[in-house]
Amino acid sequence: MHDPTFKRLRFARLEGWLGRGDLAAAARLELVSGVVHLRPEDAMFEAMLRGWQAQQVARGLREDTIAPRERLVRRFAAFANAYPWQWGPQHMDEWTLSLTGEHHLAPSTIRGYQTDLRLFSEYVTDGRYGWATACEEAFGPGMHPVAICHEWNTIAHLNEYEGRPEGRPMTREELQLFLDFADDQVERAVSSKRKGALAAYRDATLFKVVYGWGCAAPRRRSWIWSTSAVIRRRRSSAGTGCCMFGTAKRCGASRRGGATSRP
Repeated sequence: MHDPTFKRLRFARLEGWLGRGDLAAAARLELVSGVVHLRPEDAMFEAMLRGWQAQQVARGLREDTIAPRERLVRRFAAFANAYPWQWGPQHMDEWTLSLTGEHHLAPSTIRGYQTDLRLFSEYVTDGRYGWATACEEAFGPGMHPVAICHEWNTIAHLNEYEGRPEGRPMTREELQLFLDFADDQVERAVSSKRKGALAAYRDATLFKVVYGWGCAAPRRRSWIWSTSAVIRRRRSSAGTGCCMFGTAKRCGASRRGGATSRP
């Protein structure tokens, strides 16, 4: 069993079975030979999607990433009314125009869709997987997938932030100006000797706490409602005078037809 000649023969036999280009998601492994399909185009398309799924699983991607990509490819195929070996750059142009003009999607969302389609296009056009050869054998010469995503018909990632302007995070300089303005409001309220000094001090302190310790998404509503704290004067329990303190009113869920309740 340890004879080198036997090992070379066994390796040559395995190499002949698998072939050079038979990767985990190759066309020869996804297509069933000797079977005549009623709809060969649909069978080829489904085999491509299975192979792409196998390739992504081999790369360690999770199901919550693979499934949306597959749905996106199906949506694009339905929009183009064509199969992957019939797609062209013009289909990408028309689809991008539809997402921009009709659906009014954000540039970052469209770029994400284009990236997923680019990954699928690169997979089916990669010669190591053999999909171009399989399509030409099944549908005739010239019927093979081509690249549809290029630099001139896709959105490039040029800016660090591509969301809406009102949702842009502050820079350090802008944040410093904002905190200084909050402190100035405290001094202005104190110097005017009118109401609002404690409320301004509360807000300025809260802004610094949120920035210093962060504000996670589940707690963001708590921080927002805590700004509605009411600073008022109340008789002390000992009856020896008045004391200043704040009570934070956290609003609870409102009943049907009523105002928000206090838990």
